[in-house]
Amino acid sequence: MTKKSFKVLNQKTVYKGFFSVKKYTLQHTLYHGGWSQVVDREVFHRGDCIAVLLYDPYRDEVVIIEQFRAGAILTKQQEEAWLLEIVAGAVEENETPEDVAIREAHEEAGCEVMELMKINAFYTSPGGTSECLTLFCGKVDTSEVGGVHGLAEEDEDIAVSVVKFEEAYKLVETSRIQSAIPIIAIQWLKIHRESLREQWT
Repeated sequence: MTKKSFKVLNQKTVYKGFFSVKKYTLQHTLYHGGWSQVVDREVFHRGDCIAVLLYDPYRDEVVIIEQFRAGAILTKQQEEAWLLEIVAGAVEENETPEDVAIREAHEEAGCEVMELMKINAFYTSPGGTSECLTLFCGKVDTSEVGGVHGLAEEDEDIAVSVVKFEEAYKLVETSRIQSAIPIIAIQWLKIHRESLREQWT
């Protein structure tokens, strides 16, 4: 098999705002040998991100947040643009993913993370965006968690609630949760929940 390789022939920024879009002209090697045609690909850049599933192993409870998402405005029912998710945020310069997970848990849900476990890191949609997301599970005390949180300067309006794990899993099974990241996180917890509770209690 030909050694995998690619070459960027040209790149330019075609949009620069809160996010940016770059257009790449490139070629890559083919499995049967040789090189692909010259192709143009637009890539959405937003930087790397984190998400953290906040879990209380003593109460067997998960923190769920709900907020308006512009990416869901094409839905048939307006209220469906408010999505059930888990805490997430962008990694800024000179921050580690762990730093961001702890900060965002406090800002978006009012939670103090006692322990943090890395689940995985993955590309969220590599066909069109460069975003790589690091997913964590964070140990928290949910006894006083709830209400509305978020930073006003970032136009955040986040409703925070706590549900038993089985209810959270049912939200996934019934497609009430429609965002990929919380689906992945809750399915991971379904697999590892008993061992995690042994470790964290």
